Amino acid sequence: MDQANPFETPRTFSLHRAEYLVGFALSTVLIVEHFGDIRWPVWIGLFLYIDLIGYIPGALAFRRSGGRPISKVYYVLYNVMHSLMTQSAVIGLWCWLVGPEWALLAIPWHLSGDRGLFGNFMKSFALPYEPVRQKGYLRLLDDLRLPHPKPVGHAQDPEPVGHLPARPAPRVVRESEHAGSATDR
Repeated sequence: MDQANPFETPRTFSLHRAEYLVGFALSTVLIVEHFGDIRWPVWIGLFLYIDLIGYIPGALAFRRSGGRPISKVYYVLYNVMHSLMTQSAVIGLWCWLVGPEWALLAIPWHLSGDRGLFGNFMKSFALPYEPVRQKGYLRLLDDLRLPHPKPVGHAQDPEPVGHLPARPAPRVVRESEHAGSATDR
């Protein structure tokens, strides 16, 4: 929402996604217009390699973990492979080494589709690898008097904890316990 509060409400999240839908629509138009000019095996490879390296290993680890935290390596792989900076470098290197071609549209189509259609942005170490509703976020929405987004729903919806281990709650000493310990001396 701003520099001091870098979270999004459901409305700002929808607007953020809408910006990527514009990129997805533009990529789609260019793909349709240049359908015959695209080397489709290259397009498919460029589309798939992002998830083969950056998403599928983490998704498998998450499903096997039963909701427990998984290695940060999976988060880094996802974020690097789904980065506009990384993929811009890939496109630039491809243009330099191979030459510009319409098959490169697979990359912006993939990234803008992930963000615009599915709402998949960078992954935080503090959250589960797959989207799980966090009680703290739901309380924040309650405090802001905003409706809750619909649940994502997984076959196994783990307890909403992130990659960081939960801290034990501080023990609260009641006044009666405190007063009792002074008289026991």
